[in-house]
Amino acid sequence: MPSNARTTRLVIVESPAKAKTISGYLGPGYVVEASFGHVRDLPRNAADVPAKYKGEPWARLGVDVDNGFHALYVVSPDRRQQISKLVKLAKEVDEIFLATDEDREGEAIAWHLVETLKPKVPVKRMVFHEITKPAIQAAVANPREIDRDLVDAQEARRILDRLYGYEVSPVLWKKVMPKLSAGRVQSVATRIVVERERQRMAFRTAEYWDILATLAVAKPGEGPRTFNATLVALNGDRIATGKDFEPTTGRVRPGAGVVHLDEGGARGLAARLQGRPFTVTRVEEKPYRRRPYAPFITSTLQQEAARKLRFSSQQTMRTAQRLYENGYITYMRTDSVNLSETAIAAARRQIIELYGERSVPPEPRRYTGKVKNAQEAHEAIRPAGDNFRTPGEVARELSGEEFKLYELIWRRTIASQMTDAVGSSVSVRIRAVSSASEEADFGATGKTITDPGFLRAYVESSDDENAEAEDAERRLPNLVKDQPLTADALAAQGHHTQPPSRYTEASLVKALEELGIGRPSTYASIMQTIQDRGYVSKRGQALIPSFLAFAVIGLLERHYPRLVDYNFTASMENELDEIAGGDHAAVDFLTAFYFGSANGAGDQTIAHAGGLKKLVTENLSEIDARSVNSIPLHTDDEGREVVVRVGRYGPYLQRGVPGEEPAAHGEGEEGGGQGDRAPIPEGLAPDELTPEKVHELFLGGGGERKLGDDPSTGEPILLKSGRFGPYVASGERKSSLLRTQSPDSLTLDEALKLLSLPRLVGVAPDGVEVFANNGRYGPYVKQGDEFRSLDSEDKMFTVTLDEALALLAAPKTRQRRAAAPPLREMGNDPLTEKPLVIKDGRFGPYVTDGEFNASLRRGQTPEALTVEEASEMLAEKRAKGPAPKKKAAAKKAPAAKKTTAAKKTTAKSTAATKTAAAAKTTAAKKTTAATKTTTTAKSTATKKATPAKKSTPPKKATT
Repeated sequence: MPSNARTTRLVIVESPAKAKTISGYLGPGYVVEASFGHVRDLPRNAADVPAKYKGEPWARLGVDVDNGFHALYVVSPDRRQQISKLVKLAKEVDEIFLATDEDREGEAIAWHLVETLKPKVPVKRMVFHEITKPAIQAAVANPREIDRDLVDAQEARRILDRLYGYEVSPVLWKKVMPKLSAGRVQSVATRIVVERERQRMAFRTAEYWDILATLAVAKPGEGPRTFNATLVALNGDRIATGKDFEPTTGRVRPGAGVVHLDEGGARGLAARLQGRPFTVTRVEEKPYRRRPYAPFITSTLQQEAARKLRFSSQQTMRTAQRLYENGYITYMRTDSVNLSETAIAAARRQIIELYGERSVPPEPRRYTGKVKNAQEAHEAIRPAGDNFRTPGEVARELSGEEFKLYELIWRRTIASQMTDAVGSSVSVRIRAVSSASEEADFGATGKTITDPGFLRAYVESSDDENAEAEDAERRLPNLVKDQPLTADALAAQGHHTQPPSRYTEASLVKALEELGIGRPSTYASIMQTIQDRGYVSKRGQALIPSFLAFAVIGLLERHYPRLVDYNFTASMENELDEIAGGDHAAVDFLTAFYFGSANGAGDQTIAHAGGLKKLVTENLSEIDARSVNSIPLHTDDEGREVVVRVGRYGPYLQRGVPGEEPAAHGEGEEGGGQGDRAPIPEGLAPDELTPEKVHELFLGGGGERKLGDDPSTGEPILLKSGRFGPYVASGERKSSLLRTQSPDSLTLDEALKLLSLPRLVGVAPDGVEVFANNGRYGPYVKQGDEFRSLDSEDKMFTVTLDEALALLAAPKTRQRRAAAPPLREMGNDPLTEKPLVIKDGRFGPYVTDGEFNASLRRGQTPEALTVEEASEMLAEKRAKGPAPKKKAAAKKAPAAKKTTAAKKTTAKSTAATKTAAAAKTTAAKKTTAATKTTTTAKSTATKKATPAKKSTPPKKATT
């Protein structure tokens, strides 16, 4: 590293945290200052455009498209003060080092700094992929010039996105709704989510059955005595499973050649197999081998952090940024799975220390990426330095989020250099002949892991909640061909096909990566943008598109299909990569895209069509706004077409016979044709608009139905439908329908009875009023703070004061009742790992994890509800939090005493808190690394890890 004491150098980085870390590694001759990210950009709006350019025809774009796509850059208002400081410092030093990130975006920031500061002293570019002392010193000793090819590629990307957004968005304003936006990548990401929801809307479930046999060996040797086997074939024909049904019809696919068992068929066959002998007909054993996963790149880190830690993409990248800037991990925006030789050596040394020499393969593992157009930084995300610090060594230095993410990265990196997991897998076929001479074949598979290898350190999660963990074992008895077996139990099992799962942020990032769309630096911002624009919302982890997204994507698909074509978007990434490599000129690329070209430059369809500018102006008149804003659902029993309209005040339902004159587009719910419209409750997902739900929302002709007027107030009584079912309303009064009532048959008298709740039963001898009402847990009577349940809904309107007082005088019986058995046990919640069960409650079936409950919605049944749907419903309940409790009225007391008491109480409370905190801290210090509960590896893998005390750090104490 240069050591000339008379030379002063200014090192410019993006953030203060990065500046603080780097300044500690450099000598007194260096001044490290932050630019606070991008220092200038294209104008955000007309107010940002300098006065001398406001009259230019291209000013709204911020790009002079007629003169080589020259960009107009302006310094961000919130950066001007910092720029002035940097300009002043640049005049006081002898040399400037630009130490921005090493990807294209970082290269562009460095170029913008030079263009803005206009320094008179030499400027060098220093790059590094980790912030450690050796790396920083090496970067200072080996500077380079700014890579103009990388800058051109980033500038072309920025201009391309501006042209796309500023030319296509106005089309959406005119044809869908004001203030909408389109984007080169965001629109494609939204399309992926919308297409999945369309598949879910078109999905029709199918029921199929099989038989689960519990088989036993006569003389068990090694292994279990019994095992489970599933019916797989009948008389040589395969039994139908979920993959054999058409998702849009629920029928068996033509030519599938399978036997579709219904409930009766499965139960009948099980009965005919009772007492029959079972014989092993085939045993196939194969070696099992699983190789380690590659080290993390940006996309896989976001995916695993979402699965294991429930982090959003933004949360993952924010946390990774802090870890990088403080010297804990390497650069976090990368799609390279490569590890440097020093990193490989560090990982192998640590594996030997923690897991023993047998866990290290003879030769280092080297990985090659599968990502299309991989570029950006040149190393995977790993712990920083030539010697990796274990999570236990950094636990006290990191926040909770930082620790979890560091441990995830550390485990993945270590595992990538460990030995394979090896074992054996076995497949068994068993046959039994029924009393009706039917040949029934059963199948079972087993897996035994003899050496877990890398699974000791890391087990990857899956987006499929039903997928088996990599380290899970299924042990079978030692079986041989022709071995006799007996059936301890034969149970007919029903199944329902499931719609494709909604995307999560993790699986959407994976889909974009596989399509070659977007780059490491853009994934997190894409996830955030599509949510901020109102195109997508989150329910738990699932991404649900809005009807607004359906309208926008429908317009783009019909009139500008190439702009949301996956291959087109990926091909643009290819061309930007060619510009970065110096193989393509940015101006030629932008010219072909915007103005068109007949010589083959740029995208052929867009170019040959005359370019983007011509496309969006000439086709505008062809776009029918009403058609774009209409999403067809189905045709009802009366031949009326039911559609969702996207209006100014939100989406609503409309139905009518084909050929009838519709109301004009854009009219609100108060416009003409009111009887054929119904509002869509907020939060209702598109695939939940089933024919049954639509019928309920219309309630016999409209979004609400007038039942009559209240004789006592003169106000109309309306029957409405909300997200959680139908209800009646009059003025400020509302009341849900009872379980025994139907919206179609509800009368005015019944509505008046509902609105009379809570009903005053009478006044008790002590002067306290007694009420009857319907609540969350069913009908009840109440006196003050005392509640007692009624055994029927009718009694709310008939119970007398004497009967109510007798109930209230009796002790509570809820604790004495035997708990009703659950309707269905669903397995563990993929989010919380708590067991999920469906129970029957006063308001119908509901799913619970023991802490939160969620009622099943209309159209959902206990048999068909999926674990994913149940998890989403409970996640919504958790997100809302517990209902706020009413504060009890404070008792009056003398002011002086009250103050004194408060002080004493506070003092005691503080002392207790400090004592508890001290105890926790002491306990945490004494706790060994093996006691820390981690979310980065399955518990099975943790148990298998012999050196757990070193590999898993103590839990950080919180006070």
